[in-house]
Amino acid sequence: MNEHFIKNIEIKNFKCFENFKAEGFGRVNLIGGKNNVGKTAFMEVCYLTLQKKEEALIQTFIIREKRNYVDAIKENNIHKNIEQLVEQSFKISINNNKPIEHNIFKKTQIKYININIQNVLEPLTFNIQFLDNGLMDKQLERLFAYFQEENREDIFNQYIKELDSSIQNFKFIQSAPKLQVNNKYLHLSNFGDGLKIYVSIICSLYACQNGQLFIDELDNGIHYTNLDKLWKVILTISKEQNVQVFATTHSKECIESYARVARKLEDEEITFIKMTRLDDGSIMAGVRDYDMLQYTMSDGHEVRGV
Repeated sequence: MNEHFIKNIEIKNFKCFENFKAEGFGRVNLIGGKNNVGKTAFMEVCYLTLQKKEEALIQTFIIREKRNYVDAIKENNIHKNIEQLVEQSFKISINNNKPIEHNIFKKTQIKYININIQNVLEPLTFNIQFLDNGLMDKQLERLFAYFQEENREDIFNQYIKELDSSIQNFKFIQSAPKLQVNNKYLHLSNFGDGLKIYVSIICSLYACQNGQLFIDELDNGIHYTNLDKLWKVILTISKEQNVQVFATTHSKECIESYARVARKLEDEEITFIKMTRLDDGSIMAGVRDYDMLQYTMSDGHEVRGV
């Protein structure tokens, strides 16, 4: 386990977490559980804590408003939307270090931060990424530059062809991501959300070398028959690039695929985290390591909890 990986965490007073502790995370961590048990909130607090204070405010805005932030930019309401964030103070302790007290939602802090379109469109800490429904073209182009600079486009194309053998090539043409099929280049959006997410994950994994990647609803848009290919990519590249991954899912098939591919690759640096809300309203995380997850799957126990 690399020293920069998150191994344990304690959260006080963040969204649904009043007094939460969890430990034993691996290099790749899949989070499951019913709706509204804090799966996404857990990843958000980890992601925000890894940012500088000013960056955390901007990234909070992006996370909360991502589906609508294009309209916010067009209407020039970036500051207005940030000012609507609720004041909240919370404490997080990662890897048993001294708790960090955050108060990133204070409206008085906004005037000290230069919020602009560049900040909103691009992650500020390059090797710490939060993915939700894939990347926009501009973001994807920025991350794909890694393959171009290192002359590794052939590796990228190999991963894409493993998912769809009809794809001949991938490149940016006039800042637009395009795939070559039957000697004709078409925009990535023509191939559905699943391929866009697949491409976004590959680019992000390489960009996050020696960092962290957070993927919300990992299997959204991915057909269950392609889950093994997706997990092979995540486990292989995360190990090669030394990236710690946290991802959420509602899918039993996704969990089964995760355990199956980890077993094939003999990758034991994984965990499955089951988030559960107790009768008193508190939330607990049951962290299962590689051996426990494999035993659970082989013994036929329920792991989904959706």
